[in-house]
Amino acid sequence: MRAQDIETLVSVGRPALSSDGSFVVYATSRPDVAADRSVGQLWRVDLPDGSPRRITRGIADRSPRLSPDDATIAFLRADGRGRAQIFVAPAAGGEPVQVTDQPGGVTDLSWSPDGSRLAFTARMVEPGRYGTVEGRDAAAEPPRRITGIRWRANGHGYLDRPAHLFVVEAPAADAEPFYEPAPDLLTPEKQVVPSVPHQLTEGATSWSGVAWTADGRELLSVPDVIEDRTRDLRSRVVAVSVEGAGSREVLGTSANLSIDEVAVAPDGAIFLRGNYVGPSGVDFVAPGTALWLLEAAGPRALTDPETIDLGEVGSHLSFVGDDVLVQDRTRGRVRLLRVSRGREMREVIGGDLEVSGHAAVDGRVVASVALPTSFGELVLHEGGTTRTVTEHGRAAGERGIVVPEEREIAGRDGYPVHGWVAVPDGEGPFPVILQIHGGPYASYGVHLFDETQVLVDAGYAVVYSNPRGSAGYGRAHGRSIRQAMGTLDYFDVIDFFDGVVGSDPRLDAERVGIQGGSYGGYMTAWIIAHDHRFAGAIVERGFLDPVAFPGASDIGSFFGQEYVGTDPERIAAQSPMAVVDRVRTSTLVLHSELDYRCPLEQATRYYAALRHNGVDAEMLVFPGEDHELTRAGRPRHRVQRFEAVVDWWARHLPVA
Repeated sequence: MRAQDIETLVSVGRPALSSDGSFVVYATSRPDVAADRSVGQLWRVDLPDGSPRRITRGIADRSPRLSPDDATIAFLRADGRGRAQIFVAPAAGGEPVQVTDQPGGVTDLSWSPDGSRLAFTARMVEPGRYGTVEGRDAAAEPPRRITGIRWRANGHGYLDRPAHLFVVEAPAADAEPFYEPAPDLLTPEKQVVPSVPHQLTEGATSWSGVAWTADGRELLSVPDVIEDRTRDLRSRVVAVSVEGAGSREVLGTSANLSIDEVAVAPDGAIFLRGNYVGPSGVDFVAPGTALWLLEAAGPRALTDPETIDLGEVGSHLSFVGDDVLVQDRTRGRVRLLRVSRGREMREVIGGDLEVSGHAAVDGRVVASVALPTSFGELVLHEGGTTRTVTEHGRAAGERGIVVPEEREIAGRDGYPVHGWVAVPDGEGPFPVILQIHGGPYASYGVHLFDETQVLVDAGYAVVYSNPRGSAGYGRAHGRSIRQAMGTLDYFDVIDFFDGVVGSDPRLDAERVGIQGGSYGGYMTAWIIAHDHRFAGAIVERGFLDPVAFPGASDIGSFFGQEYVGTDPERIAAQSPMAVVDRVRTSTLVLHSELDYRCPLEQATRYYAALRHNGVDAEMLVFPGEDHELTRAGRPRHRVQRFEAVVDWWARHLPVA
């Protein structure tokens, strides 16, 4: 796979299954280099044997939701100014009708139980900001007064656009379209949509989630209040009346839970997906994300947070009968589990795949998955068997894919370290790149990974693992590096690398490089200060200076304190900046201008120190990008980044 081949990486979103299981609707997305953006539409498959067919023709249609009668799809599409709005279309396909015209864009949507209304969250924009006044750009806006401990979020910007709850009447998908008035008649009273939404919440508090109660009278949502002094990850769940009758608290902070999702079962039971953060409100290291049933006495855990991990990005709940389907992250896979209210559990879909979305009706389950040879497919599970019903990964396969080989190595203390090696075709020996993931509570998986494939195509073997601190191996594995970063994780990364390279004659132990992003950038910087064997290093979007992190990062109010502690000596013992003077390895520092997770200052301080110390170093900064450049950045920037990476290795670790 070459850099340009990221265009073949088609992801499949969360599917929407009809109430009788006869058809499924889903969205795809892929990078388009010419358009320099991600593009995608909605697709429909008639089950069990139909072929996928595209049913919308928008640029980036996403988040389909089927109405209760299966006749209409509501989904998100960007309007002419790039703001996400709700559209509805016939489930069989057809021209969509625009439902909302929110200045700040819609962030989530949900059908009412009777299908007559749509609830949604939308960001509220202060007049005069964010293009609300023609001709006034961001540089001309008035200053922002900040009084809380949070003010920015990666990928979002300033937190002065709270998301609020709305309800709107659902238009008929086959109704005559609305015709916008001519410019000389356009007044503030005129609308470009057929119905005016009713706003349910207001103020500085932002709301997340739009789960209808079974009777359709209330919305369950999680309010987010910016703290004045100390961070508090504990969540409240509030029921907001859609008829203006006020609100009531369903779950308070005394439960000490951080809630990722609220979902209502067909019988009205309320389920939560979240993790226990303790009375301090910030015990988030290796969060034990579990399934909870909200009962009169409080939430009851239905899964064991020490061994079952429901925290994979994009995870969600769906229902089949009285049971709940959940995604369990384990050993580089994400399997689909069915959990009963009595805590019985069985695997529905497993194997060498990663489930990213799902829906079920009776004995029929559909899921979006990533595979070793495909970035995204839709699978159907029925009658005890699972089969793939799409071929979105065909183009990527035609570009050439190497399936990595799984390994497990005993570390220096006997601890098993799990990971993979990807090797080009041929006998070798090939130069080897040690690749390290972010997080740290994240993991490498079995899905098709462009970072690895591009390097293999360029002639490099790639070794990567999930050391202690990673997700998917039990909570104790993840918590083992709390306030001890650069210890057990460092040993595991190096021991796995040495074990794989030393046992495989295809790999050249004398020609090695190292690279990683985010926590992987931290670990790369840490390793090259202690191990000088590498011909070169790439430190990308790294957590490099724990001292500067709290006042700059969007998670600085709690992340560093929990992972490296607050004692200056202990922080220094875990800080790459504290040992930067030991680095001798040629280093490329990669970063993005709008990275608020690991801010640009982390990179510039580290780069400046390298240059001051006489280290061969370069820095590449991407404008307009944030912490998600490698996953969701502009396609041309992603290609340019790959070209820079391959060029760096060609200069410092040339292929024979």
